Amino acid sequence: MKRFQKAAVLLLGSIVLLLAASALVQPSNQREWLTDQAVLPTAVFNGPLVTLRNVRNFRYDSAGAPIPDYDDRTYDLNRIETVWFVLAPFELDRRGPAHTFLSFGFADSQFVAISVEARREKDETYSLLKGLLKRFELMYVIGDERDLIQLRTNHRGDEVYVYPIRTTPDKVRRLFVEMLERANGLQQHPEFYNTITNNCTTNILDHANRVATNKIRWGREVLL
Repeated sequence: MKRFQKAAVLLLGSIVLLLAASALVQPSNQREWLTDQAVLPTAVFNGPLVTLRNVRNFRYDSAGAPIPDYDDRTYDLNRIETVWFVLAPFELDRRGPAHTFLSFGFADSQFVAISVEARREKDETYSLLKGLLKRFELMYVIGDERDLIQLRTNHRGDEVYVYPIRTTPDKVRRLFVEMLERANGLQQHPEFYNTITNNCTTNILDHANRVATNKIRWGREVLL
């Protein structure tokens, strides 16, 4: 019994120390980031026009290595029409956890995608466990739809599913602006990614629920 009590005390003490150490860690935008996550985007609003700076528009060589390219683009919010939900499962052979993001379409056939991601440092790989331990910051990648989708289909070999969302252009616009404002906020106030509470899907859910008439409940379907 005493041996069990000692083990329990040691375990509890280790958990307390881990939590205390984790509480001292602060998020930062100043690290040596992966090439495709090195630059944060910003949005500048001017009436119905919004200028997006640092829109990612990478190409990839035959080996899948990124060829960096960023540009600035101006969109007319009055011409936004559609939003698409994009789903990219982590594994090809089963419908398990997946990365999700949105792509917005305009009347002139332009598409711009917004992907909420765990921002990784060079030589750092993603894992669900590390995502619980303040190992990654949170970032909003704003990029050309071709870049964000072809990176996964053509170079990572992932399956990607694209679903149209039935809603009004007004709600699409509000959703788009919501996400751009959040991306701006992360410039000044970095946050940690969290596998459960602050990930790609939970952020989309939060934005959608701010504009939706019928709210989407957080549950195991969202988590999974």
